[in-house]
Amino acid sequence: MTWSGFLAFLLASLILAMVPGVGTAMLLRQSIRGGRRGALATVAGMELGVAVWAVAAAFGLSVLLVASEVAYQALRIGGVAILLWFGVRALFGRHVDAEPEALSSGSGFRAGLVVNVANPKLAVFAISFLPQFVEPGAARWVLVALAGLWVVVDTLWYLLVIALLSRFMGWLRRSAVRRRLERVSGAVLIGLGIRLAVQS
Repeated sequence: MTWSGFLAFLLASLILAMVPGVGTAMLLRQSIRGGRRGALATVAGMELGVAVWAVAAAFGLSVLLVASEVAYQALRIGGVAILLWFGVRALFGRHVDAEPEALSSGSGFRAGLVVNVANPKLAVFAISFLPQFVEPGAARWVLVALAGLWVVVDTLWYLLVIALLSRFMGWLRRSAVRRRLERVSGAVLIGLGIRLAVQS
């Protein structure tokens, strides 16, 4: 792998991390519910989910998912159900007025992990993304190393997002603001779930 290819990979990984999606919506929701600790736990879960698909792609395992229509559709339906479940809870659920830190950070970790592991688009993307930056027939450890680097770049970006959110955490902790933002994040998650449902 050349230096230009390595730098291109870093830039592409950063751009991909910056594009808002399910992860951003989930991170916002968990930051509102669990404060900084909840946000960090969510990122840990999300990145474990990214690592699962990145390493699976490096070893060629996720190709089996794409090759099997039944497996792909089952995972897609599961992903839709999870996004809608989180979205409906955030949009229509009872919003407590307790301090965010009183909520378990474990729920943030589980939420982040589940939404990424159950995301078939992440699996397909990992298959198409990683191989572009290596020569055909490259050693397996090169793909594994790139998978790890992808997770690192993704993590650093979300840590930056958490740092920015922390500057406004006092405002986010206000009950009225928290309720409104949680409903907004719920609507976004529902929208993402519907988009995943209608896409082939």
